[in-house]
Amino acid sequence: MRALVLGSGAREHALVKGLAADPEVDAVIAAPGNPGIDATALCVPTDILDGEAVAALARAHDVDLVVVGPEAPLVAGVADVCRAAGLAVCGPSAAAAALEGSKAFAKEVMAAAGVPTAFAHVCTTMPEVEAALDALGAPYVVKDDGLAAGKGVVVTDSRAEAVQHARACLAKPDGRLVVEEFLDGPEVSLFCLADGRTVVPLQPAQDFKRAADGDEGPNTGGMGAYSPLDWAPTGLVDDVVARVAQPTVDEMRRRGTPFVGILYVGLALTARGPRVVEFNARLGDPDGQAVLARLETPLGQLLLATATGGLADVGPLRWSDDRAVVVVVASAGYPASVRTGDPITGIEEAAEVPGVAVLHAGTRRGSDGTLLSAGGRVLDVVAVGADLAEARRAAYEAVGRIELDGSHHRTDIALAAARGQVVPL
Repeated sequence: MRALVLGSGAREHALVKGLAADPEVDAVIAAPGNPGIDATALCVPTDILDGEAVAALARAHDVDLVVVGPEAPLVAGVADVCRAAGLAVCGPSAAAAALEGSKAFAKEVMAAAGVPTAFAHVCTTMPEVEAALDALGAPYVVKDDGLAAGKGVVVTDSRAEAVQHARACLAKPDGRLVVEEFLDGPEVSLFCLADGRTVVPLQPAQDFKRAADGDEGPNTGGMGAYSPLDWAPTGLVDDVVARVAQPTVDEMRRRGTPFVGILYVGLALTARGPRVVEFNARLGDPDGQAVLARLETPLGQLLLATATGGLADVGPLRWSDDRAVVVVVASAGYPASVRTGDPITGIEEAAEVPGVAVLHAGTRRGSDGTLLSAGGRVLDVVAVGADLAEARRAAYEAVGRIELDGSHHRTDIALAAARGQVVPL
């Protein structure tokens, strides 16, 4: 099997590593890839929002499977163009990717499928926003309707801050937003493979969205994650598949827009039970990296079954008994005004820590070959260990060996869980 992975971040680096480890996969091509991916796959500069260019690349390399990493190509319909060209694609159509592309559409689908979620108001004017904020009260949750790279959500006790974010959302072309009730309780990421009919869950993870320790600071695309969740209620995964993922996939098929790919179910474990915070139409980042670090079932065969309607024939997935922790190393200024172009050293030394892999998230080569920062999130340090404490120790030892001027990272990823302090309501 020959696989093509679209994207250039740490999620795609993890996918490439997983695919390359599958004995059935002969070659991996990445578009456009990054310097870390380049060590494993053939990287080809390509506009991944151009479906025709992606399909041509896949045909040129005789690819058997196209795996779409980020959300933007999905919402742009790249999977549709590739399927029309006869390619097997792990990634939903543009119509199905609207589950991520529009928060309002996702709420509509959840209502039709009977999926438990937060009460919400879809708003297109400031008077509607003001009324919704009054109705639901603080803490205020305001979400941009469209894609925002994980930074379109504001959760705040400040009404002024909520109003400011709402104005910014509505100022965009076709501006629309969702104001919803605040959901208490720990959050859970559950990724589910779906072939349009059958749902196969992966193991759950927890993501850390805030920039600073103690869940302080602004929202980011994710500063770290860990998996599995030893504190999660028994039967949580089966319950979420039965009450959320399968009804959603069934509803999308009923609408004539079957969901084929990876459905991310973002949950809050509230006092009233699990509630959906949001859907995404692809593997998460960095929580997806924590999950893939422990998956022992060959990834290529699994994603090909997802793309070709074969999940009903996939047996139980195999998982390592290890625990996985991911710590993100971010550029100076992230997530606000990001500084790029700084040299990065120490990656080889970090990767020498037992159980550690370093994934490239935002890097590039300078004209002289020097590795430079090229984004807000620069590196993902992924560590596995017999327990969370061991995985954390390895991850932070490796982070300490990396040199990037002005960089920052959270020091408390998986700390509460390692101490047994995470308790569902």
